[in-house]
Amino acid sequence: MKTIRVPLFLQQQVMRILREKLALAEHKLEQSFSEPTVNYKQRGTTAGSAYLKEWEIRLNPSLLIENTEQFIDEVVPHELAHLLVFHVFGRKGIAPHGKEWKWMMQHVLEVTAKRTHNFAVTTVKSRTFRYRCACEMTHELTIRRHNKVLRGENQYLCRKCGEVLKQEEISIAATEN
Repeated sequence: MKTIRVPLFLQQQVMRILREKLALAEHKLEQSFSEPTVNYKQRGTTAGSAYLKEWEIRLNPSLLIENTEQFIDEVVPHELAHLLVFHVFGRKGIAPHGKEWKWMMQHVLEVTAKRTHNFAVTTVKSRTFRYRCACEMTHELTIRRHNKVLRGENQYLCRKCGEVLKQEEISIAATEN
């Protein structure tokens, strides 16, 4: 997998907003927090992830480069909020995007609480495989899930009808085009 280098000026912008929001949290919550580690190893369509016990934020370099301002303004505080919620409230009984996280986003970090991003993902989306179910819905499985089906390690069910998903037949004419 190709490693994407994040330009230094973008890394600096990420760290500036991270430090600003961390200082805001320290002031409002009247406690200090260590600065989380930030790396650019997130892949796929996920913009970022917070690793609670490691006190680490992983950011998607492609989505950062393609959506710089919105990414930095939304994703960095989003992932920081997960870490802060873990530090302040613990993990037990706390939903990932529950009331504690929403409170942390809105009232402490002063950012609109959004669960997911709306960035274009065509450049980071991996190949998918089409599956069908009894209710004739089409489902797209990632290559990882598709390979698990092929190896017999897993089956996936339609959320609507509950039937096992079956791979669509690929016609020879479709592959010739």
